[in-house]
This record gives sequence, structure tokens and C-alpha cells, in this order.
Amino acid sequence: MARELKVLNALDAAKTQWYHFTTIVIAGMGFFTDAYDLFSISLVTKLLGRIYYFDPSSRTPGTLPPNVSAAVNGVAFCGTLAGQLFFGWLGDKMGRKKVYGMTLMLMVICCIASGLSFGSRPTGVMATLCFFRFWLGFGIGGDYPLSATIMSEYANKRTRGAFIAAVFAMQGFGNLTGGIVAIIISAAFKARFDAPAYKDDPAGSTVPQADYAWRIVLMFGAIPALLTYYWRMKMPETARYTALVAKNAKQAASDMTQVLNVEIVEEPEQTEELAARHEQFGLFSRQFAKRHGLHLLGTTVCWFLLDIAFYSQNLFQKDIYTAVNWLPKAETMNALEEMFRISRAQTLVALCGTIPGYWFTVFFIDIIGRFVIQLGGFFFMTAFMLGLAIPYHHWTTPGHHIGFIVMYGFTFFFANFGPNSTTFIVPAEIFPARLRSTCHGISAAAGKAGAIIGSFGFLYAAQSTDPKKTDAGYPPGIGVRNSLFVLAGCNVVGFFFTFLVPESKGKSLEELSGENEDDEAETSATAEYRAAPA
Repeated sequence: MARELKVLNALDAAKTQWYHFTTIVIAGMGFFTDAYDLFSISLVTKLLGRIYYFDPSSRTPGTLPPNVSAAVNGVAFCGTLAGQLFFGWLGDKMGRKKVYGMTLMLMVICCIASGLSFGSRPTGVMATLCFFRFWLGFGIGGDYPLSATIMSEYANKRTRGAFIAAVFAMQGFGNLTGGIVAIIISAAFKARFDAPAYKDDPAGSTVPQADYAWRIVLMFGAIPALLTYYWRMKMPETARYTALVAKNAKQAASDMTQVLNVEIVEEPEQTEELAARHEQFGLFSRQFAKRHGLHLLGTTVCWFLLDIAFYSQNLFQKDIYTAVNWLPKAETMNALEEMFRISRAQTLVALCGTIPGYWFTVFFIDIIGRFVIQLGGFFFMTAFMLGLAIPYHHWTTPGHHIGFIVMYGFTFFFANFGPNSTTFIVPAEIFPARLRSTCHGISAAAGKAGAIIGSFGFLYAAQSTDPKKTDAGYPPGIGVRNSLFVLAGCNVVGFFFTFLVPESKGKSLEELSGENEDDEAETSATAEYRAAPA
């Protein structure tokens, strides 16, 4: 049985070693790139509107038309959703390592290609950009199930949550770096190519050189991904995949002997017995539904609802900042000044709200558990969103915008010290090895479906109810205040679906998935999974 396999016991009981940290960095740099690529687009969309949709007769700077803005902001999420399902499935079929390099190279190529988007007309440039960002998202999607699964299968059971959370926490640094790079690029271009405000000179407020600024920002995302490609290719396949799925006990023992620097005896007979006993049920079987059906429902719904709120906030921070008068009116700035101020605002929120939340999860997840963190995160996200929405008119009056930003930052803090981290961690722990990557991909894809709804829907929903105050080309929406009420409602539903997700703190992966149990013990195991966490 799995708990008697020495190679798996050795992994579960291993002390924290250098290979744990190298795995965190190798897997984490993929997430660093993921976050940089997904969120950097929000830093340059205002600039894209000024460059490619300038209207000399308008009193306000050019903006992306609604359909173009929705496509530019959301197309990468469509690619990510497809990539999560495809590479999640492929990771269980071919092995984690074989697929891991494919996703990274796809990200590198499409990062560079996004910055080289071409076209003789604005629509051509935007169409090319959307094409490459879709495939960029496809590569990013593969990184979700593979990185989570690899880290969970390498980690010991005592600190597994912290290690997976540390991989995911690299998103925060990717988000922060995106803002810093955009600040540096916009400041450098602004200093070299000064321009008047739009209200003073509409045509002259956007210098031709600004067209290079957004391209450099997008292309920079290829650098960290390229730097880690070699090390990804040097990683051995995880012992759990090799032993339990590929059924190669000799190779698993050999790989982990090198990694752990201890001699591990191969156990081919026990490995084959275990794999044969548990391979009879697949993803769509009654046995899977009985054992893990509610778990998969819980992980998918929670991730779906969380991402509606999380990504709608993240992608449209710039619109919220303008609504509460934290950013000056667009016509009072030139193009590069606007990019600089948007980037500075998002960097401040990432530094003060986003990154601390991730690392609170890293430090506390193996102490208080996944269940409590996720439940508390949904609760406080709801509370702070209602705190923003109910007195919204108060926050928009002069002198109160700092309070709004502080409250807004706390919603990000509790998203990351909450369901944004735990929805990534738990699906990598509770499903069988042969379906682990697939189930994580399904859960993550549900999240990206929520992100698509958030990014497309919030774009329209957040428009003013007054037709005279909407952005050019947009119909009236329900306003930022009512949109915040909707997002708070998503968090409430997520709070209750959290009760379907089992606590995995301190348990081995085989114990959680049932791979170390006899068939006749399956019924009692299901009851154990549903038990409330300690």
C-alpha cells in the first residue's frame, strides 16, 4: 500500500531541504511570469486607446471601443481556460515534467510576439495582439495544474501547504514587477519625450514614441520565463507520478535518492499492486463521484466565484481609482503621464495589499489550515466590499479617497490571505495521482471562467447609470457601487461552498486521495474527508 512505499514515505517525512526551495523558485517563476503577463495589460490599455483610437474632435482622450477593450482584457483568460484543461489532462497522461517545458516556451514566444503586434490599421494591431495573447494565456493555463501538482508531489506533508502557497505567492511579485517596469518605462519616455496635457494639445499629448512603451512592457514578461527554462528541464519527474501512474518503482526510487540524498529501496511489487487496485475508476465513474464528486464541486465553484471578484477588481483598478478621484481626469494628463500614474497606483496596492496577503498564507496555512483561511477570506472580502459599497458616495467625495484605497487594499489582502491562495492549493492535494493534474486543471478552468465573466462583465456593469457619464461607446451600466454589491454576493456564496472542501493540513496525499486504503475502507474514508477541520 502507498503508506508502505518507502519513496513516498521519504518524501512525506523529509526535512525541508535545498531542493524544496529550488522547486519553489523554478515553479514560482512560472507564476511570476503568469501574473506579470495577465495583469500588465491593464497598465497599458488607456495608452492603447490614446494611440490607436484618437478622435481630434473629442474633448477627452481616445479609449478602446467596448468590444476591443473586452477582447484585449479578456482574451488571455480564454486561452488560460483552454490551457488549464488541456495541459492538466496532458500532465496526467504524459507526466508532469514532459509537459512543463512546453508551457514555458509557449509563454516566452507569445510574450515577445505580443509586443511585436503589427497592422496597418488599429483593428489589425488589436487583432494581432489578441491572437498572441490568447496563445500566451494557453501556455499560462498549463502552468497552473502542473506547478501546483509538481510542488505538492515534491513536498513533505508537514509544510506542503506553505510550499505550494509560496509558488503561488510569486504572482504577487509578478504583479508588483509589472507595475514597477511600467513606472520605469513611462517615466523614462516621459522625461525624454515631454508632451502637453490633452486639454492643451490633443494631438501632441501622445508622442509617437509612446507606441514603443507598451510593447516593451509586454515583452519584458519573456525574460523571467526564459531564465528558468533550463532548470525546468533538469527537474526529475515526481516520484508519485513515476511510482503510482507510470508504475516504475525503480526510477522513482532512483530519482528521489538523488533529490533527498538518501538511499531508497525500490518496491516494484507493492507499487504495481497499488496501481492495479486503484486504476479501475476514472474521472467520470461512479466511484470518483462518490469519493471526490463533492470535493470537485467545492473546488470548482469556490474558484469560479472568487475569480469573478478578484479579476474584475484587478483588471479595472484604474477605472475605480478614477471614479474616486485618486487619479486626475484623463484630459489633464498626457498619455505617458496617465500610464505612469495608473502604474504607480496599482504598484502601491500590490505592495501594501496583494503581496502581504500571499505571504500571510505561506506563514499560517500549515498552522491554522486551508479551511479556516478560505472561510475567513470570503467573510472579510464580503465585509470590506460592503464597507466600500454601502457608503460609496462618501468615499467619492473630496478628502475621503485615501480611506477608499485602504479599504480596497484590504479586499486584496483577504483575497490572497484567503481563497485566492487556498483554491489553488487544495485541488493539488485531495485527488488521486493519476487524476490530480486533470482535476486541478478543471478547478482552475472554472476559476478562469469566473475571471472571464469578471473581466468582460465588470467592464460594462461598472459604467455609470447616467448615459451622459459613461465611457465612449458603452451603454449605461449599474455603476461601481452596485457592481461591488454583486461581487460581495459572489463572496457570500463562495463562503458556503467552502464547506464542501476537505481540510488537508498535515495529511499525506495518499491519505487524502484514498490511495493507501483498501477498497472496503472507502466508505469510511469518505466520511473522514467530510469531517470538520480541527
